[in-house]
Parts: sequence; C-alpha cells; structure tokens
Amino acid sequence: MAADFDELTAEAEELVAEETGLRSLAGPARARLTDRAGWVHVNVASFERLLRPLTDKMATQLEQRSTSLPRLPVSVTRVVSGTQLGLLLAWMSHRVLGQYDQLLIEDEHPEDQDIVYYVGTNVASIEDRYGFPPRQFRLWLALHEVTHRAQFTGVPWMREHFLSLVDRTLEDMDPDPKRLLEAVRRAADRIRAGQSPLEEGGLLTLLATPEQYSAIQSIGGLISLLEGHGDITMDRASGGRIPDAARFSRALRERRRQRGAARVISVLVGLDAKLRQYEQGEEFVRRIEKAGGRELLRRVWQGPEWLPSWPEIRQPDRWIARTGQIRPAIG
Repeated sequence: MAADFDELTAEAEELVAEETGLRSLAGPARARLTDRAGWVHVNVASFERLLRPLTDKMATQLEQRSTSLPRLPVSVTRVVSGTQLGLLLAWMSHRVLGQYDQLLIEDEHPEDQDIVYYVGTNVASIEDRYGFPPRQFRLWLALHEVTHRAQFTGVPWMREHFLSLVDRTLEDMDPDPKRLLEAVRRAADRIRAGQSPLEEGGLLTLLATPEQYSAIQSIGGLISLLEGHGDITMDRASGGRIPDAARFSRALRERRRQRGAARVISVLVGLDAKLRQYEQGEEFVRRIEKAGGRELLRRVWQGPEWLPSWPEIRQPDRWIARTGQIRPAIG
C-alpha cells in the first residue's frame, strides 16, 4: 500500500494540476502511510502547537485561581489538554482515510511538514467492505488530498491567510467558566428562537466573541470552498482513469452520514458542520461555474478579499454581486 500511494500521489498531482491549473510551489508531494495511532499522534502534535496560546492562558488561570489544590505547571496543562484532544481524535481516527496536514509550525520538525497522510487501516477496511479495486480507489483518494495541497501550496497567500484566521479565533479566547455559562444562556435563547446553536461549528461558536465569530464564519466559508472544490476536482480529474469513481463517491457520501451516538458527537465538536460544508461547497462551485464558467471560479484564488464568506457559500449570488465590485489586481 505504501508503494501504491507513493506512485499514485505523484500521478494525482499531475492530474490535479491539469484540471485546476494549480501547481504546488513547494515541490513534489510526499505521501506517508500511517495507522490510526500514527494519525492521532500527528494531529495531537499539530493541534498542540496550534492551540498553544490558548493552553498557556488556561494554565495561567489555573495557577492564579488554585488555592487548596497544587498548582499545575504549563507543561502539565499541555499534556492534559493533549490527552483530551487525543481521546477525541482517537474516535475520529476510525473514519479518516486521508489528510493533507498544513497546520504544523514551520520551525518545528521540518521533516514532518507538508505531508499527505493515508490511514492504511481504514483504507483497507473500506476496500474490503465495498469490494473496491485498490489501485483505482487509492488514486481517487490521492486526488482529493493532493487537491488540498495544491490549494495551500499552489496559491501563494492561502496558508498564511488560513492560519491568520485561526489566530484571530484563538488569540482572544477566554477559557473562563463564566464565559461558558454565558454561552449556554445564548444557546438557550437560540433554541427558543427555533435555531440550532451548534449547527455552524460546534462548541467553539458558543464561546466566540463577535470578532471571533466573524473569523469562524470566514474559516467556515473557506473550508467549505476548499472541500467542495476538492470533491469536484477529485471526480473530474479522475476522468477515464478511474472507471469506478461514481461508485466510490456514492459509498463515501453514505459513509459521511452519521447516526446514533456518533451523530451527537459530530454535532458537539463541529464535525457535522464540516460534513455539510462538503455539500454546500460543491453546490457553490457548480453555481459559480454555471453563472460564469471556470473563469469566474478562478477569481477565488486571486486574494483573500475574493474568498466567499459562509453566508455567500449558501447564497452564491451574493458572492457574484460583491466580487463584481472588486477591482481585479493588475499583473
């Protein structure tokens, strides 16, 4: 399987570049096969570095408020936070097939930067369950992940912009329990108004200030665009190379539909919102192309101001109207 993914990831890169016109500026993609535990380890390390400002703030508050209990050093708080995140990721690890990881910080572990991961245990399980031809299915998966890499490394400003939105969300996040109580009250008000307080991003949206909520909306719109564009590119770039692509797509769409306890967890952590983003993003791409062809869609890569917000993803005509007033960059 590792040899397959090395070969097919390189092939997928060429197919994606031909389909989208996005070619990575960071050199050839590197594929890495892992198991569930390896995937969890990678993501714990990645998110621990990303969330470090928030966990440091939590540690400081614990130290200031702790009177009868021993004080916890920052390092211990990070371990506890990482353990809690690890438990959640362990649950998610049973569903992930592939991932392009762009969250790591540049000056830490450069050998682990810019990697396309495949969770071999899950890939093999899906192939066995549905009787998928392995080479076709693995190329199909590679197309989706390599499209994400092209989006982040083929659009020069994309990665920095994405991380800046994450920083805006976290920099003023207050872990004070009072904030949580206020969030619960707001959630109750939304429920009474007939709205779902978790439908747009899980628990994080309940704790967000208006400024953070704006950043979350921008992140939601961006991720929806990238996921929808990734799914459409995966289907189109496969062309005649993957005869069973339609069958793969139907099976994976059904697999995304959560049921029972898994559905509850997905809503709480915002995964359910992410799954809806696939469908909304695909519909946005199709509506834009219907209105102005692929030339109109290419505007989204021109700069951050051209990206759709989450409301614009749901109502593409709003994006078309707004971007029609933006003066295109020269050169």
